[in-house]
Amino acid sequence: MGVAGPPGPVMDRDEADRALGRLGAEHEAIETSLLALQDHAGRRLLEGARLTGATRERWAAAEQAITLLWTYFDAYTGALRSAREVRSRRKWPNREDLTQLTELLRGEAVTVAPGAGDGTGGAQSITGPAKLSEHFTLAGLVERMNELYASSLDMVVAADAVWSALPARIDLLAAELHRTRRLAHSVGVRPGEHPSGDDLERITSALTRLREEVVSDPLTYWQKAPGSSAPGGGRPDTTAYDRQARALEEVRREIEAVLTVRQDAEARLGRLRDVLSRADRTLAEARSARGEVLAKIAASEVPAVSGPPIALQEQLARAADYRRHGQWHRLSPLLESLETKADDELLRARESLTAVTAPLAVRAELRGRLDAYKAKMARLGFAEDPFLVERYDAARRMLWSAPCDLRVAGEAVLRYQRAAAEVLSSGGPERAAPSDRRGES
Repeated sequence: MGVAGPPGPVMDRDEADRALGRLGAEHEAIETSLLALQDHAGRRLLEGARLTGATRERWAAAEQAITLLWTYFDAYTGALRSAREVRSRRKWPNREDLTQLTELLRGEAVTVAPGAGDGTGGAQSITGPAKLSEHFTLAGLVERMNELYASSLDMVVAADAVWSALPARIDLLAAELHRTRRLAHSVGVRPGEHPSGDDLERITSALTRLREEVVSDPLTYWQKAPGSSAPGGGRPDTTAYDRQARALEEVRREIEAVLTVRQDAEARLGRLRDVLSRADRTLAEARSARGEVLAKIAASEVPAVSGPPIALQEQLARAADYRRHGQWHRLSPLLESLETKADDELLRARESLTAVTAPLAVRAELRGRLDAYKAKMARLGFAEDPFLVERYDAARRMLWSAPCDLRVAGEAVLRYQRAAAEVLSSGGPERAAPSDRRGES
């Protein structure tokens, strides 16, 4: 092979010195970065872990890349050493020295056999088909090392971030799950007997599986930041963890509700007995009032009164039985249902009593109105007016007789009111014409 000339114009001494200084600084920065990568906790964990899935594939590629990085760095170090040796020959380099420096610093003077560093003999390459050797300029080699370093560091940082975040959180959630399961068993919430018990079993299996996957394949749970090119740009994907945490929180609230039932079950059962007893008494009063109304009020439709709520009494007895046997998970929904039904039953009983006694209330209102008008006329000096006395006696006989026809009695009270108004407007009984009064009757 002929000797190739220097790439471009030959560098002068100052240009060569500046280039050597820059490349020396880059050499130190690269060495520091490679040593930091070598000592990175994530890399050490990856080396000792039993990996699966995407993480195993990417780590295999990253291991090759890290090995190749050191091979490139050794080549870079050797080329920089050669350049420094040429420059150190004399203080003022001659033309031949400058030509050689230009070739070393700017030309493709670095030859690397990729397989030399990993024992493959160039049989494999992570970047494409196998090559016996590659030729780089020092600047090109730095660029290539930066690419390999960025991809390797990205993989290591991502795995380390997931391992740092998720397993510890999963372990804490598992501890909370263990406490919740013990509490659930204490109140009778068990798999196959209560939905929350089945949920706890499912969450336990899901957390166990999640932890195994996170440990063996952490990159599955890494969410890269959109548009980010920086190594490690992203965050652990906690979607699966958050889903189980929410499910456990729902179960925990259910268990707390059951615990609350255990603590105040007797008080709630007592209140239920009281509400149902009041409903029974109210219905009994309504039935008694209905008989009175049928006897005292004529021509009135009185609604029938239902019997006591036997079904609710049976459910109340079942609730008491659940409490005696500590079946809190069954008692909880039954109490909630009974409390609603009992309140509804008491309201229905009160409405029934109101509906049944409505005619008596109408009669009482008519009696009160009649007596109020009589008292008013007495204050005004018309108590002895024969016409008013006649109308009052007629209305009173209807209202205080049994059975009372409310329609006819109401008309009689209205006639008395009209007569009173006529007496007041005429100025007294002496100014009212008897014939007119008889006409009103």
